[in-house]
Amino acid sequence: MDSYALLIAATLNAGTVLAIASLGLLINEKAGIVNLGAEGMMLCAAIAGFATVVHTGSDTMGFVAGMAAGAFMAAIFGALVIWLNTNQYATGLALSLFGAGFSAFAGISYVQEKMPERPNFAVPFLSDIPFVGPALFRQHPLVYLTVVFALALIWFLYRTRSGLILRSVGESPESAHALGYPVRWIRLGAVTLGGALCGMAGAYISVVYTPLWVEGMVSGKGWIALALTTFATWRPARVLLGAYLFGGVTMLQFHLQGIGVEVPSQFLSMLPYLATIVVLALISRNPRWIRINMPAAIGKPFYPGS
Repeated sequence: MDSYALLIAATLNAGTVLAIASLGLLINEKAGIVNLGAEGMMLCAAIAGFATVVHTGSDTMGFVAGMAAGAFMAAIFGALVIWLNTNQYATGLALSLFGAGFSAFAGISYVQEKMPERPNFAVPFLSDIPFVGPALFRQHPLVYLTVVFALALIWFLYRTRSGLILRSVGESPESAHALGYPVRWIRLGAVTLGGALCGMAGAYISVVYTPLWVEGMVSGKGWIALALTTFATWRPARVLLGAYLFGGVTMLQFHLQGIGVEVPSQFLSMLPYLATIVVLALISRNPRWIRINMPAAIGKPFYPGS
């Protein structure tokens, strides 16, 4: 039973990375912007967060540094695609490639560095409950805050005027502009916030998930987060569910190895990516369902004068 409790705990831990990044990308796409640079932003945030914790000893400062790195890169991306009308997909890919190269260069001297001793987190009393405690109540506080943020995002998007404005910008920027809303600035704010959340996810990887720095340590999680927003049909609750599903698939490989299942390690390592392909293939069989839920102006440039 203990092994299953550890599997659940590891699933929540791994799913949190994907949930934070995917919720950030969902905010981008609700405003009509597709940012393919998630992988690069997460890598730069991972080294920024790790380096900050090494030098300051503060996890909080590490997360702040990671979020700042992600927000800065996203703001540059936003300025290019929103004001200069560069192609969103090409600019996002360039951002991802830049982030991979820059993080590798900046992190050369941190490969052998070690962070201060990691604290153990536990919810008082609840963490002592057999099975449930180790499975659910010995997580980093950010695991629980991610769930709270997802619920708050649902309320914001569907119960507030500001959320309605954000969604209207993603559905029909021309109509929102005609009503007097600053479409470009709203999109820039959404892109920057999305970048900050991707940065938080990157910092979580290097500070909490695997407290070390290795080149390319994000290992495709940025791309999985992008796929997850489509898999969840741009709904925060489904993003959260999908993130834990993919997190469970990721951790399953280690669980199977631990209980002695003789499956080639290469096959187990490719499970998360295989699951991504299978899910996307399945949902693509119903394009009408995707069209109904997809922001109508996603990926389309906006020209205020037209």
